[in-house]
Amino acid sequence: MSSGRIRVLSPEDLGEGERSRWRALRAVSTAPRNPFMEPEFTEAMGRVRPRTRVAVVYEGREPVGFLPHERGPLGRGQALAYGVSDAQGAVLAPGLSIDTDELMRECSLSTFAFDNLEAEQGLFVPHAAAEYSAYVIDVEKGYETYESVLRAQSPKFLKTTLAKERRLGRQVGEVRFVFDERDPAALRTLMAWKSAQYRRTGRRDRFSQEWITRLVHTLHTTRAPECAGTLSVLYAGDEPVAAHFGLRSATVLACWFPSYDTELSKYSPGLVLHLRMAEAAAAEGIGLLDLGRGAAEYKESLKTGETPVYEGAWTRPGAGAALHWLSREPARRAHHFVRGRPRLAALAARSLKGAGRLRRS
Repeated sequence: MSSGRIRVLSPEDLGEGERSRWRALRAVSTAPRNPFMEPEFTEAMGRVRPRTRVAVVYEGREPVGFLPHERGPLGRGQALAYGVSDAQGAVLAPGLSIDTDELMRECSLSTFAFDNLEAEQGLFVPHAAAEYSAYVIDVEKGYETYESVLRAQSPKFLKTTLAKERRLGRQVGEVRFVFDERDPAALRTLMAWKSAQYRRTGRRDRFSQEWITRLVHTLHTTRAPECAGTLSVLYAGDEPVAAHFGLRSATVLACWFPSYDTELSKYSPGLVLHLRMAEAAAAEGIGLLDLGRGAAEYKESLKTGETPVYEGAWTRPGAGAALHWLSREPARRAHHFVRGRPRLAALAARSLKGAGRLRRS
């Protein structure tokens, strides 16, 4: 592959022909059509993160590959929306042969870090340091089939959750679900709930980072066929009790930011919300809800399966690689060690919640 075949562009410099080709390559990919991998997500990132770039690979004048990424000081690169996006990697024509080292050199990168790399990403999977499970809900055969799966694998969970939904309607107000809520006030409510949840559990509040808040607002108004911001809200009476913001394509709903009103936690409104999201997604022809990586009790209850995602980094010797290792690798290894030991993981979770309580006091 010669360097003349690669251009590194800002997202706004992509022509409509290149965007169309990107979409066409995703359409023929064997991977689920996750909206994080669409050009519209990259364009939204470009509006809030000026260091966003896209490497475009050509055969003659025909674009045959795209690698969205971010480039920092000393060539320290990372997958687009590292730490936030739930699907990362390159978009390549089937059978395209690319030398990873040369591609990185043309991008002027000394490292390329990823934490939610799609499966089948042959360029970067060999550089993965850890494999994780992303939890999924399969509703391709319809919601009724999904409910039958839940009855078989966790009958008590389904029965209890549906009973709580009925009780919520009787004791708080008529339950109403909106799959695609356009009211910005509902989005602000969700973000406030989610920020409180991050603080309560001792985790970094993502919405304290201005670029993430701007990104979510930008995506809420994005209406592309394969990348549409989707705010789903569960109401009891006139008040929202649970909400979720994510992205959807024609076939995948990427679940991203769910939360709920903790004062109504006895009704499990977050679980009810997810059941109604699955029902609405199936009615829209969406076959897969991607709950993302990271173990959680609600995911275990709702899932029908798992798919692999990868974390790691391509590096080349130099100062950038050394800085990457020092800034990320010790923490990653410690995190992986704890996650692989349930008793340690439970202790860590309790410690985070304790830190959250101290922070609020």
